[in-house]
Amino acid sequence: MDWSSIFNLQNLINLIDILVVWFILYELILMVQGTKAVQLLRGIIIIVIFKLVSWYVGLTTVSWIMDQVINWGVIAIVIIFQPEIRRGLEHLGRGSLFAKTNKENEAANQLIEALDKAIQYMSKRRIGALITVQMNTGLEDYIETGITLDADVSGELLINIFIPNTPLHDGAVIIQGNRIAVAAAYLPLSQSNLIPKELGTRHRAAVGISELTDAMTVVVSEETGEVSITQNNELFRGMTQEDYLKYFRTQLLKAPSDSGHKNLLETISNYIDTHFRGGN
Repeated sequence: MDWSSIFNLQNLINLIDILVVWFILYELILMVQGTKAVQLLRGIIIIVIFKLVSWYVGLTTVSWIMDQVINWGVIAIVIIFQPEIRRGLEHLGRGSLFAKTNKENEAANQLIEALDKAIQYMSKRRIGALITVQMNTGLEDYIETGITLDADVSGELLINIFIPNTPLHDGAVIIQGNRIAVAAAYLPLSQSNLIPKELGTRHRAAVGISELTDAMTVVVSEETGEVSITQNNELFRGMTQEDYLKYFRTQLLKAPSDSGHKNLLETISNYIDTHFRGGN
């Protein structure tokens, strides 16, 4: 019996086990990155610390309360993170956890072209516009406030929506999954004192949605034609065509291959080459 081969095989199995766990954690981190899950993570950590400290010190009542919070918290997490869980299962069903397809980038490029066409037209003519693109955090609460369109994104449609004195021009267009989900949607207004006073309701709505989600929102000022973008509680003003196109590509286009997946496969392959083909 070749004990060396058995030992190497067991090492390979252990390595694969560790790498699979690492891969799952890596994908979970990518899935919740920039979502409200990250915002609530601190609270979960505090609860766990309270539980451990109360158990160690012997605070029976506090420990029991923490147990109840943790037990019922599982149900609360499912409810709170319902959009993220649904999106993750959809990605798993499409196989997008394991491959970044060219089809996704093709759709993203079409979205970028449509946004560029609409922005250029409206900016030159000083037509006010408010366009929100869903990223990771679900926008269902805000989509419910708008008028359903469920239409392909095109520059012409975006322009027509925001033509002054038309039924849909007042409010936000929300783009979800590279489609126009709704128009005339209401976004939460920011109460921040840091927003310049010369900026109006559209900009406050754009900043407001960026405070609560990771959505990317484009604002075209009807007073100046200035193009602004908000995301992750940041406001970028006075963006040129080159600026916002670069920003769109950074946010919407995916790498041809996921480096994390590639490194995982390379690690396993190198281990097999070293221990099973290298004459060990």
